[in-house]
Amino acid sequence: MNKLILLFILLLGTLTSQAQPPKGPANPGSVYGAGTTAAGAIAASELPSLLKSDTATMPVKVKAQVLAVCSKKGCWMRLQVNDSTTAFVKMKNYGFFVPTDIKGRTVILEGLAYNHVTSVAELRHYAEDAKKPQAEIDAITQPKREIRFTANGILVLE
Repeated sequence: MNKLILLFILLLGTLTSQAQPPKGPANPGSVYGAGTTAAGAIAASELPSLLKSDTATMPVKVKAQVLAVCSKKGCWMRLQVNDSTTAFVKMKNYGFFVPTDIKGRTVILEGLAYNHVTSVAELRHYAEDAKKPQAEIDAITQPKREIRFTANGILVLE
């Protein structure tokens, strides 16, 4: 019986320790996850040339504009890399989220950038999270090679 109670307490603690979306707006100077600064950040437009091979992975600090964010709890973002490329961002270990009003802001992200092939199912899931029209979701029929980023920390610049 005591083991069952202990197991229940541990399970409850695990469930309640999951990151929750931050309250309030994404104001300039706000930091999410591990602290980071703008010093040493590269422009997001440099990522494609740094990640030339399919297996390239590198720690990097990037300055970019947020194009989209998970509308449910801020658990992912899509960044502008250049005119034809975006990057998809998840938070390290699902350990923190960003405010859902961060769309349109310029941010500094510190973490790991890499290339990834995203499945049709996952692409559709993210399109649903972003509240895309059903016709746009249904039009997703091919996996997509894209730049991914696992963020340790995010700083809102503007």
